[in-house]
Amino acid sequence: MTQASAAPKADRRRHDREIVALAVPAFGALVAEPLFVLADSAIVGHLGTAQLAGLGVASALLTTAVSIFVFLAYATTAAVARRVGAGDLQAAIRQGMDGIWLALLLGAAVIAVVLPTAPGLVGLFGASDTAAPYAVTYLRISSLGIPAMLVVLAATGVLRGLQDTRTPLYVAIGGFVANAALNLGLVYGADLGIAGSAWGTVMAQCGMAALYLLVVVRGARRHGASLRPDAAGIRACAQAGAPLLVRTLSLRAILMIATAVAARLGDADVAAHQIILSLWSLMAFALDAIAIAGQAIIGRYLGADDPAGARAVCRRMVQWGIASGVVLGLLIILARPLFIPLFTGDASVQDAALPALVVVALAQPVCGVVFVLDGVLMGAGDGPYLAWAMLVTLAVFTPVALLVPTLGGGLTAVWGAMTLMMTVRMLTLWTRSRSGRWLVTGATR
Repeated sequence: MTQASAAPKADRRRHDREIVALAVPAFGALVAEPLFVLADSAIVGHLGTAQLAGLGVASALLTTAVSIFVFLAYATTAAVARRVGAGDLQAAIRQGMDGIWLALLLGAAVIAVVLPTAPGLVGLFGASDTAAPYAVTYLRISSLGIPAMLVVLAATGVLRGLQDTRTPLYVAIGGFVANAALNLGLVYGADLGIAGSAWGTVMAQCGMAALYLLVVVRGARRHGASLRPDAAGIRACAQAGAPLLVRTLSLRAILMIATAVAARLGDADVAAHQIILSLWSLMAFALDAIAIAGQAIIGRYLGADDPAGARAVCRRMVQWGIASGVVLGLLIILARPLFIPLFTGDASVQDAALPALVVVALAQPVCGVVFVLDGVLMGAGDGPYLAWAMLVTLAVFTPVALLVPTLGGGLTAVWGAMTLMMTVRMLTLWTRSRSGRWLVTGATR
């Protein structure tokens, strides 16, 4: 083997080690998050159907509220990683503190909105008269934990930017265990019912936020970074996050349109759609873990003024995304006959889901590329382009999806439209990655 051929292989192995070291713990942390809702559902479900229905409505509202602000993690990761690459850890942590202060301000604003409007918000979701009081109770109490949840997002972004995805994994596992124990104790031991579940979740979230703050504050003191709020820094964080907010809202709109179209097809189709959407979300966690690694690694390379290194690791992550997508697609095909019966014994639901799952499986390599390039451009701080690209995708997807009930094709056509959406995203992201315009180096973009 010549020295020239050995060098690229050594680089690939180094990139692979970096990707695995960041992506595997990130995947664990991502999977731990939805386990909160599953634990709450399992515990509250034994109280009664009305309580479980109330929890379902309130959880949907809370998940939507928090997911809107996921830019706190994404934007903070990119900004901190750039400063790490530039060798300025003090500025990196200072940037992270600005994100945490922004999270606290946004959390306080959300509480101010949710507490008085909780009954109206629950009503918009069409909760029954028996479930609505439980939903309002859970929503009001759980909203008190939103600032902690947003702090967790921002602090997770800080640690990811510092190339640390292990600490978020440990905190997520600890939070899940604490949440389950507190829920059991307060719901049944203290006989607080659904209110006990909400208080237990709030306490677990506050504990997670406290642990994150302990880690970040220690780092700030070690490197001499100020902990005080800085108005200019907070504004800069908000400005960097605004395009990612547009991107997230556009993606949420796409998912809502797909569900609304499936609902118009009939009960069997919408039931099958929910099953497939849950699987699609699980697959997304696996691919998003690689994207998180991309955010952290790309930001660091660009902060270190190494565009060639950023390009090389981008190519390697795209290869990882394609390979992961192929593996996930094959798993879906093989597990199809076993997966669907776990959720339903209704033959009509199974008949609607099985062919649509084939479309989902075939789309996984495309999804792999999309998630990776999304992470790469986030790590580069290319938020404005991501916002415009997602708006274009929404504009293409919407008329195609709305035509499905008229043109026919059932749920398979709905997921064909979802695959078209991912293909459009792939083309817009691939075009940007090939242009090199995202390769802006330096400690700040």
